[in-house]
Amino acid sequence: MHPIERLRFVARATGYPADVIVAEAARALASFSDDPHGLVTACRRLVSRQPGSAPLVWLCARVLCASDARKEIRRVLVELDEDTTAATLSHALPDGATVVVLGWPELISESLPRRGDVEVLVIDTLGEGSGLVRRLLEADVDAVDVPLAGLGAAVAEADLVLLEASAVAPTELMAVSGSRAAAAVARHAGIPVWAVAGVGRFLPERMWTPMRAAVLSDDPWDIDDEMIPLDLIDAIVGPAGVQTVAEALRRTDCPVAPELFKGNIL
Repeated sequence: MHPIERLRFVARATGYPADVIVAEAARALASFSDDPHGLVTACRRLVSRQPGSAPLVWLCARVLCASDARKEIRRVLVELDEDTTAATLSHALPDGATVVVLGWPELISESLPRRGDVEVLVIDTLGEGSGLVRRLLEADVDAVDVPLAGLGAAVAEADLVLLEASAVAPTELMAVSGSRAAAAVARHAGIPVWAVAGVGRFLPERMWTPMRAAVLSDDPWDIDDEMIPLDLIDAIVGPAGVQTVAEALRRTDCPVAPELFKGNIL
């Protein structure tokens, strides 16, 4: 695929796993590695067209701040390929647990088929839950399709709530709509809440603020994602295992690239 066409594909892509989009973006940006002005423009375009993607912000910030963009892109691709978050979560799940998930989270759904001893209550957010239930049942995992109206009751019956974080900031994380209610019910019922955050999801405040502003609208109840305070989260699961929130935040490795958000004050 021609670099410009690859860049257009990434800018318009929807419905693809985050790691696929970021890998394609990295390959597209490699073509601009000898053109600093073109590289900044390409990064801005990607981030503006995919405003809710922390991994894209992470990729672009690393590339723009690197002394050798091409080498940094290769390092990013290796880190994405070696992300063990799904396998780590699979091993960490309590034996025989009943877990709640929302929608069709990428990393969580990859980990669950490896554990046939768990029961999964899938909250049907964004109309994706039934598809995940079918996939899990085909993999011999006990799964139940729960309508959104049953979110509270499902959480109260569970042993663990799993929320997949599309972005993690110093005081909050972003996850699919419904996650904040699930976390709040779980806290009230004494049910632990684990956030699952793979490579590239952690952003420093100065990169998170403009990204958050781009995602939120005047009617936050109408968007697909929402913000969950980290004080509702008991642990964060990533390549390093199950960590406390404070420990996991030390994984933040996204540099600050002010030029990435044109027109935003960082």
